[in-house]
Amino acid sequence: MLKILKEDIKTVFAKDPAARSTLEVLSCYPGLHALWLHRLAHFLWQHKFRLLSRFLSHFGRFFTGIEIHPGASIGRRFFIDHGAGVVIGETSDIGDDVLIYQGVVLGGTTTEKKKRHPTVGNNVVIGAGAIALGPITIGDDARIGSGSVVIKSVPAGVTVVGVPGRSVEDRHQPILELDHGQLPDPIAEAIRLVLKEQDKLEERLSKLEKQCGIRAHGNELEKLRKRMEQALEEKEA
Repeated sequence: MLKILKEDIKTVFAKDPAARSTLEVLSCYPGLHALWLHRLAHFLWQHKFRLLSRFLSHFGRFFTGIEIHPGASIGRRFFIDHGAGVVIGETSDIGDDVLIYQGVVLGGTTTEKKKRHPTVGNNVVIGAGAIALGPITIGDDARIGSGSVVIKSVPAGVTVVGVPGRSVEDRHQPILELDHGQLPDPIAEAIRLVLKEQDKLEERLSKLEKQCGIRAHGNELEKLRKRMEQALEEKEA
């Protein structure tokens, strides 16, 4: 047990550059406090002390702002950064080396007493405010972008963003951190494709107008299109 506690402290230093000392980590990291309280509550849950384990998890929720059901299974080197608003349901299974940020929800979608929460693989990163619902599987090395809502299983090594979550990148390599600024934007990409197709149509229409001797009038949408393109370029920059 002592070995695992030391490993949890090392994990904080490895995944949070703001950590400066062991005393700071022990006293000022609610994610670590919530994890340790959960480990104890989970032990009690497995040994049929259900009410006591629920009470301990309820205390942890009050003390840290993080709600982890004692029935949830969590692997090694797990880290919750900041942590406020995190909810992990009863039948959740979380692998090793998982990193999640504040506001993440691993929720259920049924009232039946069965597996109803997500299974999270190893080396997974889940961004702030992301929600995963149902007995889905999030594969090893996957990344879930901030604010995403995931309702379908995610293959290993894939990045998912949006509502509902869409796969946008295939990584197949270990992930140590989530670079939020580098996540693809499927909506912006769709708009860019539409604008490209519009350029092709305008070019063909212009040729037809010249062949037919039709005088083309100014395009009312041209200025709006240019503003959209400029906004997309600024967003990428």
